[in-house]
Amino acid sequence: MSDTTITNRNMIEAIRDALDIKMAQDENVVLFGEDVGYFGGVFRATDGLQKKYGKSRVFDTPISELGIIGAAVGMGVYGLRPVPEIQFADYILPAYDQIASEVARLRYRSSGQFYTPMTIRTPVGGGIFGGQTHSQSPEAIFTHVCGLKTIIPSNPYDAKGMLISAIEDD
Repeated sequence: MSDTTITNRNMIEAIRDALDIKMAQDENVVLFGEDVGYFGGVFRATDGLQKKYGKSRVFDTPISELGIIGAAVGMGVYGLRPVPEIQFADYILPAYDQIASEVARLRYRSSGQFYTPMTIRTPVGGGIFGGQTHSQSPEAIFTHVCGLKTIIPSNPYDAKGMLISAIEDD
């Protein structure tokens, strides 16, 4: 059973705690995305994790959501537990085909021979006054894809527990 203790944590701190716990428990967990490594993510959810776990487990990627998810598929097939971050949910749509056609269906298409235990993280909705390119909530389109689980925690306690469970899930 994973530790889901939250003491005076905000959402970002709860997410960072969950990532830290899973990285400490499983050397196959890798975090990556735009500005995730050195910068610690646009919301600082991965702040300090590259320094703690190294550049081979927490790293930055080019600005290519399609490439981020495609790389995560390959990592998962080869035994890693990738946790790619798409900086804003608005930017996830270029990767939709990879997510719906590869991530969600790989296990079924290969009769269970291959799968990719991946957890994609992306912030959704408003709250940062980001205007037309940082405030969309496209999560509903993913709820209709067989093989995917879409979660949206409403509080730090749920965020930590759900993220830990998602990373542990095959």
